[in-house]
Amino acid sequence: MTNNRVAVIGAGPSGLAQLRAFQTAAQNGADIPEIVCFEKQANWGGLWNYDWRTGLDANGEPCHASMYRYLWSNGPKEGLEFADYSFEEHFGKQIASYPPRAVLFDYIEGRVLKAKIRDWIRFDTAVRLVNYNPTTELFTVTVHDYANDTTYSEDFGHLVVASGHFSTPNVPYYEGFEAYNGRLLHAHDFRDAREFSGKDILILGTSYSAEDIGSQCWKYGCKSITVAHRTAPMGFDWPDNWAEVPALVKVEGKTAHFKDETSRDVDAIILCTGYKHHFPFLPDDLRLKTINRLAASDLYKGVAFVHNPKVFYIGMQDQWFTFNMFDAQAWWARDVIMGKIEIPSDKSVLLADVQEREEREEVSDDGKYAIRYQGDYVEELISETDYPSFDVDGACEAFYQWKKHKSENIMGFRDNAYKSVITGSMAPKHHTPWVDALDDTKEVYLQN
Repeated sequence: MTNNRVAVIGAGPSGLAQLRAFQTAAQNGADIPEIVCFEKQANWGGLWNYDWRTGLDANGEPCHASMYRYLWSNGPKEGLEFADYSFEEHFGKQIASYPPRAVLFDYIEGRVLKAKIRDWIRFDTAVRLVNYNPTTELFTVTVHDYANDTTYSEDFGHLVVASGHFSTPNVPYYEGFEAYNGRLLHAHDFRDAREFSGKDILILGTSYSAEDIGSQCWKYGCKSITVAHRTAPMGFDWPDNWAEVPALVKVEGKTAHFKDETSRDVDAIILCTGYKHHFPFLPDDLRLKTINRLAASDLYKGVAFVHNPKVFYIGMQDQWFTFNMFDAQAWWARDVIMGKIEIPSDKSVLLADVQEREEREEVSDDGKYAIRYQGDYVEELISETDYPSFDVDGACEAFYQWKKHKSENIMGFRDNAYKSVITGSMAPKHHTPWVDALDDTKEVYLQN
């Protein structure tokens, strides 16, 4: 029956969470709908599926991944651990708290390999357009299958958008960019810190990517780092060759001029200026329009689209919690689709829920408040489903400690260890300090 089919767009951590939610229900004896997941990349993992390409992928689609070679988790793994699949279950032992990219990808993949859900995914398949017919109450999804170079359409009763929101770069313009003589790129296209060895680099922005890309370039031998901020500096105790300056005004040749009337010559400018929620395959009446915040606009319970509650968006919030929050959302969406949770039919009730979440978020811009706010949100969703309950307070505490460790030593915070909120065991200290760990392959990282 067409109405009993669910289309999932994207097979990154959010989309895989949705597949895992349905697979778990089936494993427990429930009669689940047919699930079809469309993934434009050749493999699952979303942002964690590293690709050396930038710009366009092998099929001519915009490259999804913003992942770079030497990325390590910038938050403790104890805050993102799957409640139903611990790091210890996957690796056969407890591992250090800040895994690099290859290790985290292996962990994400381990859970879905065990669940045997790869057959639900159509890879190399880009969604072109989704339309909703209010008469039939069906979504028509039109896709391009690159393996066969064909375009086709299929109908579904529910739509889950899990395509992420850290893949379409926000690229500002500054006077002189068109004549700049150095390397100019957005963080989305950053791949290898060694490219900037011996170079003077300018970073625009104070986000996590600014902090981390700067740290990577420093670690792999760049000459100097200048970070320009529009509002306030990050304020960490940076190394001697790292400076924070007010906003960029213009570029002349290779000289960057700043708001405080200082200037410096730079070999490269890296724009760490954020990302846009971008859904070009969705018409206006289905498309989420929001900024990157904890209370995403127009989503009841942060998941169901208020203008058509048969559409669900997973992982669209700004994030402290990640994998386990996606799980909580996916389990909740699954239970709505399967009739276990009822969404109020009165749209004003849905809008009031959104407004209450936005007002509560705006009470404080303190990081600790934001962590607790999102922890409470995860607990709220878990309480309404059968997702395994876990120590959310403990996960929040790991985040608090992480922030404290960063303020104490921004280049050494990854050398700390935390307790798993799933198994209760303490992570070991990593065998090599982060600043010295130049080989971050899975094999080297997992050595005792």
